[in-house]
Amino acid sequence: MFSKIFSSSTFGIDAVVVEVETHFEKQLPSIIIVGLPDSAVRESKERVVAAIKNSGFEFPLKKITINLAPADIKKEGSAFDLPIAIGILTANGIIPTEAAEKTIFLGELSLDGSLRKIKGVLPIVVEAKRIGFNRIIVPANSVKEASIVDGVDVFGIENLKDVVSFLNNELELKPVKTNRNELFSQINKYNLDFSDVKGQENVKRSLEIAAAGSHNIIMIGPPGSGKSMLAKRFPSILPPLTFEEALETTKIHSIAGILSSDIALITERPFRSPHHTVSDAALIGGGSFPRPGEVSFAHHGVLFLDEFPEFKKNVLEVMRQPMEDYKVTISRSKMSLEFPANFMLVAAMNPCPCGYYTDPTKECTCNSGMIQKYMAKISGPMLDRIDIHIEVPAVKYKDLSSNINGETSEEIRKRVIVAKEIQIARFNEFPNIHSNADMGTNEIRQFCKLDSAGTELLKMAMTKLGLSARAYDRILKVSRTIADIEGSENILPNHLSEAIQYRSLDRELWMH
Repeated sequence: MFSKIFSSSTFGIDAVVVEVETHFEKQLPSIIIVGLPDSAVRESKERVVAAIKNSGFEFPLKKITINLAPADIKKEGSAFDLPIAIGILTANGIIPTEAAEKTIFLGELSLDGSLRKIKGVLPIVVEAKRIGFNRIIVPANSVKEASIVDGVDVFGIENLKDVVSFLNNELELKPVKTNRNELFSQINKYNLDFSDVKGQENVKRSLEIAAAGSHNIIMIGPPGSGKSMLAKRFPSILPPLTFEEALETTKIHSIAGILSSDIALITERPFRSPHHTVSDAALIGGGSFPRPGEVSFAHHGVLFLDEFPEFKKNVLEVMRQPMEDYKVTISRSKMSLEFPANFMLVAAMNPCPCGYYTDPTKECTCNSGMIQKYMAKISGPMLDRIDIHIEVPAVKYKDLSSNINGETSEEIRKRVIVAKEIQIARFNEFPNIHSNADMGTNEIRQFCKLDSAGTELLKMAMTKLGLSARAYDRILKVSRTIADIEGSENILPNHLSEAIQYRSLDRELWMH
């Protein structure tokens, strides 16, 4: 007696279809699972036996061999419980063979036969549709996430008994559909708004430029100057996610198992803010069976690192490659996985250990050696990868006590979207470039041409500040974004001089 049921397993942020083959023999009762199962899959036989019996079905007293093919890919997680159970029941004649054709089964079984939520449903549904499967059965509390993909009938079922009844045409169910338009009508309904922030107009301007060109930014200022407050409001001025971006972002959260069961799709840009005690594996990703880290959870969104110099130096250094390549590659002896990591870095730091080096009202207690040691925690190559450095001064009393509200996030966001549209049109023929921050050397030469006055100004700044070649490129990219916000086709000297102002950590004041 033999049956073949289809299931799936995630591999990175993608999925691979797995054939669950079941074979019975008249020997002493036992269950053997082969095909590189991990401990969670090997333990499934205990859950499956109890679930089948407690659902009122007869369990065959035979030797049962279950093969998970392809056998060279490691299978992990508890989602194979349901397909293994269906395979056994099909081989035992309780379910007709044709009932399970062109169907993917996913679900963890409780001992009483009920189905529990699993992770990684979305990439599996996307892959199933690509291959040509037209029906997927998942636990009821995973159905919202699965139903976002068109062209596949998704059924959310509560328990094993109902799955069997459905396959035997004894229970009628309708596939679940999620309305995409309804989901995206709720986008960017942020509770936090830039109008809450008193003063700091220069900092708001720099954040607008960062949002418009997808530039990394670092804010330097004393405690209480509003760095964290501004950073938390930063996502409210970013352009809305496209459906493709939302799908890719949701995939990452799904495979990590951090997607809530009541969320079908992530429609707002992620904002991740790990503590400075985070390990490099938690930030970048890793583990014996690699999972994504904070840089991937912030994909298409914001990674906010508060108290930037307090992060371990090795943790910050491993971030350099993802900031350049927009992806993380995790290699193990038996596999190599890629996770996307196209995020915007927003960092915040004090100017010195005590925090009051630049505060006009409070005296700094640090000597020059302490300040130099503190600043040296951030390497030059890391600073070079941050396009905008902005000083955040302490807020004056007259700004705090003012009843005048600043610009709302929505007003700033409109300008950001216009600048983004200019960039989309500009890079229409460049598939891997979506914003000014993504430009390489060739694109900078093509789109960031300077007149003679601009060339002279940049030459003087490079000589005086001792900037690196990478900083030179960053200044040109930021200048291009400022020109886009102003609606200017050419980069003018005033755009260039503003961009040079955003390299404060390169100035002599911060180097000594």
